[in-house]
Amino acid sequence: MPKKTFQVQVTLAERTRLQTLVSTGSAPAHARTHARILLKADEGPDGPAWTDAMIHTALDVGTATVARIRQTAVQEGMDAALQRKATRRQDDRARDGLGEAHRIALAWSTPPDGAGRWTLRLHADRMVTLEYVDAISHETVRQTLKKRTQTGAGRGVVHSSRGQRGMCRGDGRCLGRLHLARP
Repeated sequence: MPKKTFQVQVTLAERTRLQTLVSTGSAPAHARTHARILLKADEGPDGPAWTDAMIHTALDVGTATVARIRQTAVQEGMDAALQRKATRRQDDRARDGLGEAHRIALAWSTPPDGAGRWTLRLHADRMVTLEYVDAISHETVRQTLKKRTQTGAGRGVVHSSRGQRGMCRGDGRCLGRLHLARP
């Protein structure tokens, strides 16, 4: 059997902490599972030194998960191995309700001169030009507009006498009034 690249060695204090984490039900399920993996993968003097395949079978997790938890524990420490990785996705104004309302209102406005209709890239560029968002991809615009194909203009838009449009979501909650963007 090939030698493991990342060999986990748990100290007595870490072992006590991991056992407490596993035995109490207050920790998230992923943290308890990761603690069980680390306890079984421990190759120290007090550890069982199970193989990844044995841990996979006993704990019903993938062998890639076992290897990844083992690698994180060795490279970044025990705390990093118990936590989930932070998401790289940024939740900003481009994905919130008001940003979505601006995208939809812009799609219903007349396209700029020289353009027969709104393209996704033209729509994304105009959102940045009007400073609704710092940056937005045409794919985000596409996904938002695709979600709204079921909502017609009569159902989702409330017209007022002053040329404003109020945006309402599918569940009936209003997002607020918007002034249509003029080119």
